[in-house]
Amino acid sequence: MPDNVLVAFDGSPLSERALAYAIENFPDATLTAIYVIDPVDSVIDVEAGGLPVARDWYDNARERASSIHATATDLAAEHGIDLGTATEVGRPARAILEYADEHGIDQIVMGSHGRSGIDRTLLGSVAETVTRRARIPVTIIG
Repeated sequence: MPDNVLVAFDGSPLSERALAYAIENFPDATLTAIYVIDPVDSVIDVEAGGLPVARDWYDNARERASSIHATATDLAAEHGIDLGTATEVGRPARAILEYADEHGIDQIVMGSHGRSGIDRTLLGSVAETVTRRARIPVTIIG
């Protein structure tokens, strides 16, 4: 059984399922929920909102991260789990893998993606990249 489990948590239903899976299957492990602020997402926001959005994107992203961590922490607390949280900035797959390497993580749990229908059988790009490049076990929740 792993000692340190990293759960990719973005507040989506699949990330909530991933957290629930980690809580249920690794009850004795130290659990950490990671949220990655992707600067590429800010480009879309800035294009839509102009200069005011450009000035505030990082602060807004940090606030969103805090809110997402609060949700994860509350979900874990319902099961008596003290959840650690981490916020990283960068490309999500790379940030998840680097965090895992730097913090002695021995298992990653994450949702596959939010697709439905025929695309549901394919992994999302972040999940696929993490699965291919991780040096530790990765559990994908679909």
